[in-house]
Amino acid sequence: MKKQTIIVTGASSGIGKEIARYFLERGDNVVINSSTTEKLEQAYQELGGGEHLAMVAGNVSNKATGEKLVTTAISKFGSADVLVNNAGIFETRPFLEVDEAYLDRFLNTNLKGTFFTTQAVIPQMLKQQDGVVINIGTPLVNHALGGAPTTAPLSSKGAIHSLTIQLAAEFGKSNIRVNTVAPGVIRTPMHGEEADQSAGMHLLNRVGEVEDVAQMVYTVAKSNFITGAIINVDGGMAAGHNLQ
Repeated sequence: MKKQTIIVTGASSGIGKEIARYFLERGDNVVINSSTTEKLEQAYQELGGGEHLAMVAGNVSNKATGEKLVTTAISKFGSADVLVNNAGIFETRPFLEVDEAYLDRFLNTNLKGTFFTTQAVIPQMLKQQDGVVINIGTPLVNHALGGAPTTAPLSSKGAIHSLTIQLAAEFGKSNIRVNTVAPGVIRTPMHGEEADQSAGMHLLNRVGEVEDVAQMVYTVAKSNFITGAIINVDGGMAAGHNLQ
């Protein structure tokens, strides 16, 4: 497999950091991003720094952050081959209590972050006539849960799923492949010590690990014939759940 340059947003912890680690350990170049400079620098050190790793701090809802990620990738490594739009937030709040400011948090980080960072990288991929965009979605877009009020984040994630399919259609002839990886509940700092309480939501009756997601992202990045796909890495959550 050829050496690629991977851009990973939201890479200071959890799934994003593991995705960065996974590619680095297999010989690729990686540019990591986080909106928090201190956490990003800590992740940079934990990932070993070195000549195959670069970092760019900034909020991905601002297109300038995406543009800086691309210019950094090109200037340091010569290409921008894979974009992993991992940066995102997820919380619960009853629908009738969602105000405009709360909804905007999810639309800005999740949808606009994915939209504008992709918009920043596509011109380079068009020049290369090659590229892969991997968005991070959720099987809950098509599997609602009563008792877990998540209309705000799911509205943004549903839009990301739709964006994935449309981008795959618009840029497929230019050899740019666009897919979404949709994890179930993954053991990350976002879920804290409560992650295992969600085990029954998965047919495997356990939560996932960050490496489970990183493995799939890596597989999709290295594939030449997967596009427009929503790929669940969810222990069977999308298929069903355990009653007890």
